[in-house]
Amino acid sequence: MERLVLVTDNRSETDLLSQCRSGNGEAMHRLYVENQRRVYSIALNFFGGDQDRASDVTQQVFLKLLKKMDFRGESEFTTWLYRLTVNQCIDEARKSKRFLNFEDWFTIAEPVTRMSLNEKLQAREISAEVQAVVASLKPKYRVPILLKYVEGMSYQEIARVLQCSVGTISSRLNRGHKLLAGKLEHLRNEI
Repeated sequence: MERLVLVTDNRSETDLLSQCRSGNGEAMHRLYVENQRRVYSIALNFFGGDQDRASDVTQQVFLKLLKKMDFRGESEFTTWLYRLTVNQCIDEARKSKRFLNFEDWFTIAEPVTRMSLNEKLQAREISAEVQAVVASLKPKYRVPILLKYVEGMSYQEIARVLQCSVGTISSRLNRGHKLLAGKLEHLRNEI
C-alpha cells in the first residue's frame, strides 16, 4: 500500500512558530488552521466519536500551545503536538472519570443502503461491542492502537509521540492485540 508523506519545510515551520511567539495573530491563525484537523482527529477517536469532548480538547490544546509556545525544537513540531494532544486527552479522561463512548468509531465497510435491517443491527451490535472492549483498555494500550490504526502512524512515529522506544510500542501493541483478541474471541466467525 502506498503511503503519502507530507514534506514540511522545517525553516518555514520555525519561522511560523517564531512569529507566533512574537504575538503575530495571522501566524497563530495559520498554525491553528494547519494543525487543527490532526488534533481534533486524535481527540475524536480517543473519545469514541464524542464531538463535544474532541472540540473541547482541541481548544485546550491550542490554548496551551499559543499561550506557552514552549516547543523547544528537540523533535518535529507535529510529534510534539501529538504528544501534547495525547496528554490532554488522558488528562480530560481522568478528570471526567467516566467510560469512553466509542459509538460510531468504526465505520461499516459495506454501504449501509445495501445491508438489510437485520445486518445493520448486527453490524452495529458488533461495532458497539468492539468499541466497548477498545475503550476498556488501559490508555497505555489504547493510545498506541488509536495512533496505529486510526492515525496510520508507524511504530517509530508512535514511539516519538509517546516518548518511548520502538520496542515498548511493539510490546504495547502486541499486548493490546492479545487483550482484544481474548475479549473478542466469540466474534471471530461473525466478523
